[in-house]
Amino acid sequence: MKIAVLFPGQGSQFIGMGKEFIETRPACAEVAAIAESVCDFPLQSLVQQGPMEELIQVSVLMPAITMTNLVCLRALKESLPEGVQVAGYAGHSLGEYSALCAADVLSVEDSIRLVERRGFFMQREGEKNPGGMRAILGLDIATVEKEVNDYNGAGVVTVANYNTPEQIIISGDIIGLDGVTEALQAKGGKVIALNVSVANHSPLVADAVPDFSAYMETITFRPPQAPVYFNVSAGVENDPVIIKKMMARQIASRVRWYEIICRMLADGIDTFIEVGPKTVLKGMMRKIVPKTTAVASLQFDSPDTLQNCLEKLGLR
Repeated sequence: MKIAVLFPGQGSQFIGMGKEFIETRPACAEVAAIAESVCDFPLQSLVQQGPMEELIQVSVLMPAITMTNLVCLRALKESLPEGVQVAGYAGHSLGEYSALCAADVLSVEDSIRLVERRGFFMQREGEKNPGGMRAILGLDIATVEKEVNDYNGAGVVTVANYNTPEQIIISGDIIGLDGVTEALQAKGGKVIALNVSVANHSPLVADAVPDFSAYMETITFRPPQAPVYFNVSAGVENDPVIIKKMMARQIASRVRWYEIICRMLADGIDTFIEVGPKTVLKGMMRKIVPKTTAVASLQFDSPDTLQNCLEKLGLR
């Protein structure tokens, strides 16, 4: 068994994330307390009680998801039998910061500091350059890329996420998104608007990159203690200087999730555990892994689902 741990990003939130772990495990409560201590707002209260309209503000949501991921990670590390090693980490967009913390590149404090600033800068750019994101289902990457690249109308649009062979996310302003949507629907694609107000992973948020890069210079990055597969490259990297540059670029670059999972499979990983709220990444695995490839794909975000996960792995 070769285990990879995956972390979700924005879109997986719900009120009450991580509550049972925080209430029943002192080490998890400590992670939550550290996360709250570096924010200038009541992070735990917003996560546990809402309201949702405040929780989904980008500058709040990024620390909230990251705190929950790291609370769940602490529970996993406490629960894995001695000697069980994780062969690799990856996180979807925002989730990449949880992966860096899991691999000891970042401390919990610095992970939360970074995602709070990332959220602040991206929300700022979203207010300056309003836009959105849309999921394209049923078309392959080549078809979507061609329509996006051939589009010469008004507005801005780009391919933001390559999630599965036939789930591609486009990002841009409404004019650009509307223009490409028509062409993609004509090709047989199903287009679903996502509930976001920021055109993540697009040129519309690129002005966040220099400010975020400058802020990252105040944070210490260490070499990973286990492989981390990066969104920008779909490969691994060990040099902290290069990792910092990649994390800055990630804001406006494509999320290569499908390529990351393919690389992990090629590296012999056969067990994937989604650590954090909901089952978005587990759902994607069903669309990515070839039918002939035997893998275990699991998820947990509560004590009960963690117990089920460990039992399925034969670790309980």
